[in-house]
Amino acid sequence: MTDVSFDCMGTTVRLVVADEATALACREFLTDFDRALSRFRPDSELSRLNADPREEVDASALLRGAISAGLMAAELTEGLVDPTLTAALEANGYDRTRRDPELPLKAALAQAPPRRPAGGSGDWMRVVVTDHSIRRPPGLRLDTGGIGKGLAVDMLALRLNGGAWAIDAGGDMRVSGTYPVEVRHPLTHEPITTLTLTDQAVATSGIDLRLWHAPDGSPRHHLLDPSTREPAWTGVIGATALAPTTTEADTLAKAALLSGPDHAPKWLRRHGGLFITDDGTVHQL
Repeated sequence: MTDVSFDCMGTTVRLVVADEATALACREFLTDFDRALSRFRPDSELSRLNADPREEVDASALLRGAISAGLMAAELTEGLVDPTLTAALEANGYDRTRRDPELPLKAALAQAPPRRPAGGSGDWMRVVVTDHSIRRPPGLRLDTGGIGKGLAVDMLALRLNGGAWAIDAGGDMRVSGTYPVEVRHPLTHEPITTLTLTDQAVATSGIDLRLWHAPDGSPRHHLLDPSTREPAWTGVIGATALAPTTTEADTLAKAALLSGPDHAPKWLRRHGGLFITDDGTVHQL
């Protein structure tokens, strides 16, 4: 087996695959995926779509598939996971990858506003994917985000088609065969538990890695409440979801975090998982 790690899609990707040739082919695919769909690349197809003043724009199968995945996530979560928040993300300071936290999570929580569950938005319902184009109101900009990472992993799974392998794209992971997966605590970064995955996917969503200060000194992170367009401080600081596909696992993990402690179990009961609240308590389902 070949085990390689590299930077791609604004995160660290790890591949455990049969041989070096397979690893190289997977890396080339992910690089092309990022080149086409990153909103941080002004020349990407996604950025060109977002800059286009027309209501309907011809789009590649890859871009249409990524936007469709985002819309399915929005539909599943009643608008909690929303692919139309690009303008709000940039306004809050997520206009670059922000790979490293600028303040500790504990300090951010002490400065954060009162906790409340996030609410859905209906802007995603204004986006239509056709068999050759994407139609949306001019000025409504889209983001594939974590759902895009999950989709990339699922597309690689189809290409690998059997055998033993594991793909981890910054916490969005899928395996063929049986592998142990360690889940770390967002406050201490110590191991919480080790999950045993067999031919399935897992995704973790948390607010501990991409943290920064706004110009007014308030703490910000990259998971927004669609109803307010502001960072979601829900009382949940991390969630890990199991699912058959990485796209679904990523969607469920985000929905659990955005829903807050009272409603997180609704999403994680589907296939299993866990979530961590502000006080550090781990709730496993």
